[in-house]
Amino acid sequence: MTTQSNQFADSGFLTAERISQASALDQSQLLRVLDEIDYGLMVIDAQGRLCHVNHLARHELASARMIQMQGAQLAGCTIDLTAQIQEALDYSSKGQRRLVFLSQGGRELSLAFIPLSHRFESDEPHTLVLLSRQSACDNLAVRMFARAQSLSPTEESVLMQLCSGNEIPEIAKNNKVAESTVRSQIKALREKTGCSSIRQLLLRVNSLPPVVPALRIVAPVSQNGMEFAHS
Repeated sequence: MTTQSNQFADSGFLTAERISQASALDQSQLLRVLDEIDYGLMVIDAQGRLCHVNHLARHELASARMIQMQGAQLAGCTIDLTAQIQEALDYSSKGQRRLVFLSQGGRELSLAFIPLSHRFESDEPHTLVLLSRQSACDNLAVRMFARAQSLSPTEESVLMQLCSGNEIPEIAKNNKVAESTVRSQIKALREKTGCSSIRQLLLRVNSLPPVVPALRIVAPVSQNGMEFAHS
């Protein structure tokens, strides 16, 4: 068994030991990696203070549509939303995961609160907060997919609207064309992408790796004293 293990290690495969011995990412590299994740994420300490906020989460906080910062802490834009957030943080401090659905003025935002340490562990408890993924229309991977499949600008527009849940009549109205034209464009989409149905096409798009646009606008977060990742 030992000889076989040594042969496996020498074959170039990454063993657990090799991974643990690999040089760790430095802080700047790690922050850049977190900024490339197509989900907003925040790390909160036991006192409720934001320790890290990645690029997409910073934009969400700056917009103050559903969540915002109060001092150095995460809060909702209303008392009720803040209460939902605080309750989830309380559960997280006890080692329990929580999924929270925030709704305000026709807007929705879901947050997953994930404890990063067990309550019986000695290290200070922190909570990872994951924001719901941005829409497919904002996902650069969908546009990259359209280019790779040689879709025309009009076909790309139809694909984006399908990803947003629009039906054929709505797409026709938005593009100011007949429904038969949209059906022809969808047929072209399926032929170019090798998909037998709209459902298969959307499943393929949903399985794309999430890509955040490289060109970004830095959104300042008021009252933010932390060293957040740079865009």
